[in-house]
Amino acid sequence: MGKLLALAFVGILAALIGERFVGFRYRMCASRELKLKRLPSCHLVKGIEYGSEDIDILPNGLAFISSGLKYPGLKSFAPDKRGEILLMDLNEKNSQPTELRISRGFDLAAFNPHGISTFIGDDDAVYLFVVNHPHSKTTVELFKFVEEENYLVHLKTIRHELLASVNDIVALSPDSFYATNDHYFTELILMLLEMFLGLTWTNVVYYSPKEVKEVAKGFYSANGINMSPDGKYVYVVDLLDHNIHVFENHANFTLTPLKVLQLDTLVDNISIDPYTGDLWLGCHIDGFKLFMYDPENLPGSEVLRIQDILSEKPTVTQVHVDDGSIIQGSSVAALYGKKLLIGTVFHRALYCDL
Repeated sequence: MGKLLALAFVGILAALIGERFVGFRYRMCASRELKLKRLPSCHLVKGIEYGSEDIDILPNGLAFISSGLKYPGLKSFAPDKRGEILLMDLNEKNSQPTELRISRGFDLAAFNPHGISTFIGDDDAVYLFVVNHPHSKTTVELFKFVEEENYLVHLKTIRHELLASVNDIVALSPDSFYATNDHYFTELILMLLEMFLGLTWTNVVYYSPKEVKEVAKGFYSANGINMSPDGKYVYVVDLLDHNIHVFENHANFTLTPLKVLQLDTLVDNISIDPYTGDLWLGCHIDGFKLFMYDPENLPGSEVLRIQDILSEKPTVTQVHVDDGSIIQGSSVAALYGKKLLIGTVFHRALYCDL
């Protein structure tokens, strides 16, 4: 009887592991193949070699770019090079990014920037929020941009127990924001186990100096976050569930779920067209290729555009697909007029005319 129970237990365990593995492969979009679809007028951005993970563009065409991310399990072509914030003027014909200097006192050697978001104050001052991972921890750094000197003044470092593993951020004021936590665990092995088991433990947090609270939860991996131009709606990506959650944003900084738009790709960051409200998404075609980097089997890139997301039938357009021969691991696609800037987690950046 004991042997029969042991065999039954082993069988059940094997079936459970098999079911989890099938689910994990699905969530990672394993072996997904797409036909190439390249925009006709694009060029690689000179000066970006080690990532352009997130991009935020001001109304005047100045683009802030986070570069040099080191993230558990992901490739880095310059593991000993510190991260940086780059500035690129999209009004210039042959614009090249330059690194923004940061005021003294900030720990630049440990700078590891991830998601970013800008906010323009009532006095037209520009504030830059940066998700930072110094020494494998998470902080949010607040800077003020001095345009005349291409300079960032570091205002403060934000730490909180609810901001344990932040991925992306959207600014609400000069000192408040919504942020996504993409994993419950911060150690690589436990993060992978969390992904394998399909635990929906990640969330969205509201932060202000007076109040910090969870405002949405139940995601496999809460990733990109952004807001509609009128501030009425907040969009949250669940990377491993291949979808975008639409929330109504309230004056008391609570979120009410409205709908979920299911997609067939690993969505990363969201950029918003400030005039139309369209969503532009940097996406990953195959998660295994991204996390298990093989120079003979490169991770590709995909860009989607979503129009009328609040309607019953939003229009989803595949704008760009690359097999990794030009750019690898696209994480963001930001629009300025008729120009599209496509960034990557650890590779180069592509600048296209639409």
